[in-house]
Amino acid sequence: MKWKLRFLPEVKKDFRKLDGSQKQRVSKAIDRTRTNPLPHSEGGYGIELGHKGGINLAKCLEIKLRGEGLRVIYKLIHTDTEMLVIIVGVREDEKVYNDAQERMTQHNI
Repeated sequence: MKWKLRFLPEVKKDFRKLDGSQKQRVSKAIDRTRTNPLPHSEGGYGIELGHKGGINLAKCLEIKLRGEGLRVIYKLIHTDTEMLVIIVGVREDEKVYNDAQERMTQHNI
């Protein structure tokens, strides 16, 4: 079963910034993860994030596309078996994490 997929509005802009091959790899990674987006500790594909260096992404998970240098941060909404994509971004220091936290605050997630 694939989880429902929902994106924050800003993710459309994130996708526009990617080149064609990056878009394809991110889409495939998200689609694969939707089949089991649970954290590794529960047998899924997601990498658990937490609270580090003043950035609070507790209850969020991450997909790393190391070859592309990209990250996808998402949150599971267990009651609806829904996966909410918060950000897709380049792995630049902590920027993607800061931006994810800002979006979560903005959208009251």
